[in-house]
Amino acid sequence: MSMDRRAFLGAAGLSALAMTGTQSLEALAGAGRPETTPEGRRAPRWGMVIDLRKCLEDRGCTDCIAACERAHNVPRLESRAHEVKWIWREPYERAFAQRGSGYGDEALRGKRVPVLCNHCDNPPCVRVCPVKATWKRGDGIVMMDWHRCIGCRYCMAACPYGARSFNWLDPRPRVKEVNPDFPTRTRGVVEKCNFCEERLAQGRGPACVEACRERALTFGDLRDPGSEVRGLLRSRHAMRRKPELGTEPSVYYLA
Repeated sequence: MSMDRRAFLGAAGLSALAMTGTQSLEALAGAGRPETTPEGRRAPRWGMVIDLRKCLEDRGCTDCIAACERAHNVPRLESRAHEVKWIWREPYERAFAQRGSGYGDEALRGKRVPVLCNHCDNPPCVRVCPVKATWKRGDGIVMMDWHRCIGCRYCMAACPYGARSFNWLDPRPRVKEVNPDFPTRTRGVVEKCNFCEERLAQGRGPACVEACRERALTFGDLRDPGSEVRGLLRSRHAMRRKPELGTEPSVYYLA
């Protein structure tokens, strides 16, 4: 039996709708399932808790920043237009603009707080990358592939936290002491904090956490109710940056 063009298009549309519905149901069915490792074990969900009281006890300290830069060959550039940042300090009012201008956070106003990639559970940077140079692992870490990056900077535009830096200049001559255990980058690629995934693979904690003399930074598994990070979140009020955007950051701040 022959089929005219209108009937054919109608049947094709119904088939496509049915396929989309099936895929949507499959996605919803798997949405709440925890990720697992290739061995079948439950994957951790890495996160960080930053205690602002402890961090601000020594306001001039930059140990966490220095340790991160040494570990990851982050270049030092004089021009702010060219700077590359993995972890840095921002004025509290800028980092937590959504908290308003009331008196509740008066003790923190004018202070500079540490900020970094939030390794969001719903990262907008991942969605916009046209070449899949950035992706989210099962343990929550948002990764970067510098070899695949084409320098379009869509991810930088999508990140609401300013957590990504672009190498306008060749960073290699601007690294004072190269760490041979971590790859250097090239001009024209984006980079950012990776939660020290290379150290986690060795059973070590992030460099910034180890370097903090005040123990203001704590790293651990957010899925583990017995972890230190979960204990801190139960004991004190915690806040996240720009929670209204729905990105679900995995970096928490104790006020």
